[in-house]
Amino acid sequence: MTDARQFVSDREEISTYLLEVEATKYREICSQYKYMRKIRGDGNCFYRALCFGHLESLLQNDRSLQRFKETVKLSGKELLAAGFDERSFKDLLDMFVGVLEQCEDDEQGDTLLQLFNEPATSDSLVQYLRLLTSAYLQNHSDFFSHFVESPCLKVYCAQEVETMAMECDHVDILALSEALGVSIHIVSVEGGDGQRLAHHTIPEGAEPCLHLLYKTAHYDILYPHHCH
Repeated sequence: MTDARQFVSDREEISTYLLEVEATKYREICSQYKYMRKIRGDGNCFYRALCFGHLESLLQNDRSLQRFKETVKLSGKELLAAGFDERSFKDLLDMFVGVLEQCEDDEQGDTLLQLFNEPATSDSLVQYLRLLTSAYLQNHSDFFSHFVESPCLKVYCAQEVETMAMECDHVDILALSEALGVSIHIVSVEGGDGQRLAHHTIPEGAEPCLHLLYKTAHYDILYPHHCH
């Protein structure tokens, strides 16, 4: 079973986790998904789930992994454009690229899981993704400011996005998905019509390779039946 000290758990059969979900929703989840990976509920769960889940999906596709590495390397330009000092993020970005390079020889995902459960490494990845999300929101403020309730997008980013342990909002998910070119399918136990799950694909119409379960303000990773 899961070690409570882990940031990212081993992959487990869904049945061991979701017993408290009401029966119709539980059956619907089990009909589509076989496994689940728990993410620690520390306010950083979305960023950690997205990063781990996406990297795991790239492990056996060298070309996609190389493409994503280029995307991550270039993402520093997004931060510079938003006014971040390179010294404030260079070490985080270098660590991110280093993690990707270690993934290149990691077909089973053992190294990936180990890296994500090292506190300094894991939190550095989350911190970089938070800065990238903030930068992307600010660089595309004409669009995103309509979705932020705070009167000032910059203040919102500093307080809600860049700060560790702050739960993410839908607008942050949208921004990070666009910034990294990662499509996400969110299966939500909240919402829907009470009996059914709610499904959100970001961006709309995409074919996502990353599936997240949203339940009581928390994200975990789901694995479809056809996933090995």
